Amino acid sequence: MSDLKKMYHTVQKDPFPADMSLRLGDQELVFRKRVWSIGGEDLGLRYGENPDQPAALYELTGGGLTVGGVALRGPGQGLVSALTEEHMLQAGKHPGKINLTDVDNGINILQYLTAKPACVILKHNNPCGAAWTEDGPAVALTRAFESDRIAAFGGTVVFNRPVDEACAQTINSSYFEVVAAPGYTGDSLSILKKRKNLRILHIPGLADLGSLAGQPFLDLKSLADGGVVAQFSFVNRIRTADDFLSASAEKDGVSVAARKPTPAEADDLLFAWAVEAGVSSNSVIFVRDGCTVAIGTGEQDRVGCVELTIYKAYTKYADLLAFKELGLSLYELKEKAKADAETAARLKDIEARTAEAKGGLPGTALVSDGFFPFRDGVDLALAQGVVAIAQPGGSIRDVEVIRAVNESVPQAAMVFTGQRSFKH
Repeated sequence: MSDLKKMYHTVQKDPFPADMSLRLGDQELVFRKRVWSIGGEDLGLRYGENPDQPAALYELTGGGLTVGGVALRGPGQGLVSALTEEHMLQAGKHPGKINLTDVDNGINILQYLTAKPACVILKHNNPCGAAWTEDGPAVALTRAFESDRIAAFGGTVVFNRPVDEACAQTINSSYFEVVAAPGYTGDSLSILKKRKNLRILHIPGLADLGSLAGQPFLDLKSLADGGVVAQFSFVNRIRTADDFLSASAEKDGVSVAARKPTPAEADDLLFAWAVEAGVSSNSVIFVRDGCTVAIGTGEQDRVGCVELTIYKAYTKYADLLAFKELGLSLYELKEKAKADAETAARLKDIEARTAEAKGGLPGTALVSDGFFPFRDGVDLALAQGVVAIAQPGGSIRDVEVIRAVNESVPQAAMVFTGQRSFKH
């Protein structure tokens, strides 16, 4: 068993060259491999997605690219790829590919959430929880964590504001692999360093992400046959509540229009659509008061994704009750209840309260990264108490989908985003 554990701590020998260039037509991009001096050794990435995959991180250092009249992000705008030893305040177990790509996806989300202090917790390149609030990073972290504390275990946490002492204490009260922030104030860094395996990253550019939000980068997808798909990266067109489109449709001479969201509902939809930029499709997100309630990721059908996300909301709600009241996870509570009548009664009570509260879903807003091909997914969400929905629009059944929100009691709101937000 010790030999098996060793593979997770072993740094793969890096066979990749120090420089890489990419030529598109008569334009060239020049990259330099990122290597850090850690513990007296010059080391690159620990390994790739798995311990037996050598990997290298390259920073864009020269050249430039304009495609179709659009200047893509270029040298001097690096964030994760620009990390030096100075920015790696504590290397922990030494970062691998998935540690840094989780940070990168947190940045991908936070670039659209610059108006307030915000926090994203990520695992497996998907957000577990996210929140933004004027009350500061510690509160944002607590709210994001409590939306799914099970998934957050061992995750990566990324902030768009400096970490203060209160936030550092909150981080240390749980187990995280990586923390990234634009700065660390007071004694926050010394507090965090008590966790010796925690990777602590200082990324100054996190304080100025808004400057990047409207500029796409070259997004390359490698195929199994060695080929490459090149595309512009996704750019979120919804920057303010005014960017949403009225949800209206016409079919067979019948016109329908949905209720517009209230300012509070629109703010939640704005927040949720920003988080959606970092979620694998097909996906839906339930949010309330600037915090995720449940995030559904990577499902093949939209109604199934809604069903599973509702199930997740109920599970996470019950788990949080169990943990706060009994110091047990929901799964530990269920196991203990098998042999203890008193514990079984506590479990039954928690399940009853979870059902009564509908997993915390009443009053939530919902976003969907793709349009609803049928009204079934909308009806499922409305039955849980959803009050507002944002979705791309453009389905041949938009009339039926809008009717669903109009027929709900009380009437729910709906807006269109005018763009899809798939991420593969």
